[in-house]
Amino acid sequence: MTDMPPPARPTLRAFLAGARRALAAPPAQRQAPLTLVVGNESADLDSLCSTLLQAYLGSRHAPKQQPHIPLSNLPRADLSLRPELAAVLRRAGIRPADLLTLTDLPPPEDLPAAATRWLLVDHNVMTGELRRRFGGRVVGCVDHHEDEGGEFLGAEEEGGDGAAGDEPRVIRPCGSCASLVVEHSRTAWEELSSGGEGGDRVGDIDAQLAHLALGPILIDTTNLTSKDKTTDTDVRAVEFAEGLIRRAGVGYDRDEYFREITELKEDLSQLSYRDIFRKDYKQWVDGGLTLGTSSVAQGFGYLLDRIGDREVFLSELKKWSEEQKLDIVAVLTTLHPDGKFARELLVWALNADAVKVMKAFADNSKGDLGLGLWQDGKLDHPEGQDEWRMCWRQSRIEHSRKKVAPMLRDAMRQASK
Repeated sequence: MTDMPPPARPTLRAFLAGARRALAAPPAQRQAPLTLVVGNESADLDSLCSTLLQAYLGSRHAPKQQPHIPLSNLPRADLSLRPELAAVLRRAGIRPADLLTLTDLPPPEDLPAAATRWLLVDHNVMTGELRRRFGGRVVGCVDHHEDEGGEFLGAEEEGGDGAAGDEPRVIRPCGSCASLVVEHSRTAWEELSSGGEGGDRVGDIDAQLAHLALGPILIDTTNLTSKDKTTDTDVRAVEFAEGLIRRAGVGYDRDEYFREITELKEDLSQLSYRDIFRKDYKQWVDGGLTLGTSSVAQGFGYLLDRIGDREVFLSELKKWSEEQKLDIVAVLTTLHPDGKFARELLVWALNADAVKVMKAFADNSKGDLGLGLWQDGKLDHPEGQDEWRMCWRQSRIEHSRKKVAPMLRDAMRQASK
């Protein structure tokens, strides 16, 4: 009697269609618990691509090949704000419409927290509405941010089947979370590539997954040229992914791929200020205050010249802050004057308690971040007691939101003691 052949390896599109069916199945027909993979709430290219990659590779080697469902951490309508994502997905053989988003998540009565387990990528503690609903159901993470000391379910808490211990718990600095996903899943990926699953399609599937990984890695490391961000892990991940593309005989040019994604990411000319603020947004609560941060792929000069003037910018940022019920809002920009990488930072404290905290942040962090006045204080309001706002050039360009946000949050915590 011959052994049964292994199941055919699905394309990424077929995998997503299966994940959609699994998530939408009636509770009585649903495999429980469902394992969902989700990136952070900024839903940037790294989070979205890492979610897809981790879910696909994790599903193939989970106990009984239990499907891992990739959930994009944003409403479906917000996918249109990310043309750079569409470009990467096209290389991976899928469209934004194929993704599962928060809009597709069943309501609590159809998907109670106890019927789920969650694997986090590009963050290690749940935030926002997902945390309120599912925060106690996290089983693992793959992340390159600061360790926030999140708690994970153990196998006994899940029912003693040992499944929780099979999920990764990786937190390590790296240029891109996608690089950590590739590193953690490389053995599984190589086994899939050499195991005969998928027949003649295997090379094409690998090339599609490789493009999915390469997109965020190249963006987050500035095409592997950033000395402050690029690590050996990023370099090895790129070498592995590009090797799969070469093996498949698919046309590929690293520099051209990087340019294509970068141009799409940096073109904000068709977006409103509100869309720009929410495109790459994260929010935290610390010390009784709520902080919201928006990362923007253009400088303040671009925003004031191409989107709206100073008064419109400040008015729309204030409206966004009120909509999100913020005490503090920060806007972090990246730009390339004369071809050189640069950063800027604006912080706006919106009440008296927040003013005290942010003045302390400015005093304590000016040297660490290399903060200097932006355009003679054009956007500043430094004397207010109930509101306070400062905009700076940031000469320490190695410090992205991964560094600045913890510094802001630490100031918030210190003020509450």
